[in-house]
Amino acid sequence: MEQFASQVLPKARIQGMEKTVVALIVSALALAVTVLLLYTSYFGGLTALLLRSMFFSLMAAAGLLVLGTRSTNLVLRLACYALAIVALLPGPYLYENYTQIIRRGAIANDIDKALFVATMVIVLVLARAYIGRTMVAIAVAALAYAYFGYLIPGDYGNSGYSTGRLASNLFLRTEGVFGIPMGVAAQYIFLFSLLGVLLMKSGLGQTFVDLAHALTGRVQGGPALTAVVSSTMFSAINGSAVAGVVTTGTFTIPLMKRAGYRAKTAGAIEAAAASAGQIMPPVMGAAAFLMAEMTGIPYVSIAMAALIPALLYVLALLVAVRLEAGKFNMPRAEADDIPSVGKVLASRGYMLAPLVVLVGCLVYGYTPMKSVVYAIAMALVIMPMTKATRISPKNLLLATVDTVRNTLSVVAAVATAGVLIGVLTLTGLALQISSLILDVGGSSMFLVLVFTMIASFVLGLGLPTSAAYLLLAILVAPALEDFGLPLIAGHMFIFYYGLISAITPPVALAAYAGASIAGAGANETAFEAIRLGFVKLVIPFVFIYSPGLLLIGSPASIALQTVAAVIGVSALATAFTGWLFVPLGVLARAMLVAGAALLLWPTSMPDYEPLSLAIRLAGLALGMSVVAQAYLSSKSLSSKEPARI
Repeated sequence: MEQFASQVLPKARIQGMEKTVVALIVSALALAVTVLLLYTSYFGGLTALLLRSMFFSLMAAAGLLVLGTRSTNLVLRLACYALAIVALLPGPYLYENYTQIIRRGAIANDIDKALFVATMVIVLVLARAYIGRTMVAIAVAALAYAYFGYLIPGDYGNSGYSTGRLASNLFLRTEGVFGIPMGVAAQYIFLFSLLGVLLMKSGLGQTFVDLAHALTGRVQGGPALTAVVSSTMFSAINGSAVAGVVTTGTFTIPLMKRAGYRAKTAGAIEAAAASAGQIMPPVMGAAAFLMAEMTGIPYVSIAMAALIPALLYVLALLVAVRLEAGKFNMPRAEADDIPSVGKVLASRGYMLAPLVVLVGCLVYGYTPMKSVVYAIAMALVIMPMTKATRISPKNLLLATVDTVRNTLSVVAAVATAGVLIGVLTLTGLALQISSLILDVGGSSMFLVLVFTMIASFVLGLGLPTSAAYLLLAILVAPALEDFGLPLIAGHMFIFYYGLISAITPPVALAAYAGASIAGAGANETAFEAIRLGFVKLVIPFVFIYSPGLLLIGSPASIALQTVAAVIGVSALATAFTGWLFVPLGVLARAMLVAGAALLLWPTSMPDYEPLSLAIRLAGLALGMSVVAQAYLSSKSLSSKEPARI
């Protein structure tokens, strides 16, 4: 039992009977929330407010119990345990009094007010523990603004709202804590996280690595290409760049270092690759489902629109790491050390079946909730097929506990975002923030995009994928919508720039995680990750001005813009690497950048008009001239005396 308690509470600082009891309660809560969500996702039966509040109560109670065990201070532990008991009240209370609440028009009584205040305390504690001070400060500022807004003069003030009015909007309706973000966490994020945990426990992560190694191992720089492919696949399920680094990076980073990559480059490649999972369909760090709810655009449409930009990012990263290997003349791996694709698929290909079922159901038209339930069912079917993938009832229970731990930060984020949404809706402040961005940017779309980019980067610093998107969708996206950009384009724009802090200082959590594994400097690894993953900084502007990359426009326009973007980002990757057959000088790299700019240059006319084609052909000619010159130079030089061009 002690071993089980340690698996449930791996970071606990308590021992003995207390640890065992808390572990059993957390396990029971994890099992309860899993059964609740699986049942309601398939059969339905609960209204939005009741499902979200029950989900929040179970998750918050588990989160507070886990938090309590991480402290040796008895008073703090008892406070967390007491809050956990209180956290169990909102769901059952709303379920029991739902009819009465409707009859009185959701006007708060004294009990409602008391539970609302307690819920706000719980939300703030969870946010501080599982996200950080930023979201706590935002939530406190939002509540203070709603309550004391009458003290603010001018257009940005409000009449002030009482505790009863706030409780009515933020607690008794689906406009606050139990709003759309909490619904997405309950209906999508938790179950997709559960699927990911089950697949990883069955060994799918190693299958991804082996499959990527089989596909790329024979190429120069194969270990780095393996890292890019495997980390992208893993993080696409997990949705966390940091989790991707610490999971696949423990294998790929030492492999890259042995192949000859510098420590900082190995850590940076893994960080940049893991961050690809945040933007890669079908999950996109759960933001795909949030975006569908926030915009009203069907989920499948969002996943399809996100595919080309994400693939462009991965392509540029693959080109960069391959050229990096050539630049330092790294050896190829021995053929005997590389498994064949057929052998990997024959031995463990069946483990991909849940992903095939998931994608197939989504494409066929099933809701994401039912699709993930079917995928989980398939995972449970295939797991007993071999001894290596078999999972015991105990480990199945631990999988639900792991899922709860993995999604606690998301629940804290969506609860805090719900408070912010409720206050902004109640006071109308969201429209004023958007107006401020538009006023500063004026009539220039480029300036509006630049200010939106800066705001998205600052507000997204250090936040999980879903939390960053939610915050930006509330505060920043309306400005782009008001400017007239397509809805999907505006939300994708803020989504990309809200996530780049994973590899950019001063936060750069994914890069710092990669640096710690590689044994390199934190900041030098982060700057190397920016160099390799620069497309994440560029591509949002590209798809704003070339919406064909988001599948907006005619088939001919989409095809031409995609081809131009593929060549353009490859040219940029080459320029940033500084090597193509031979080392590239400043002039050659400048020509590649200029060629890429012309290929990606926005035009106000159809892509197949003569002038538009001429601009892109000029860019292609510049790039091809560099390629030709580099190739000819490599043929005329000895391998021992490379020269720049």
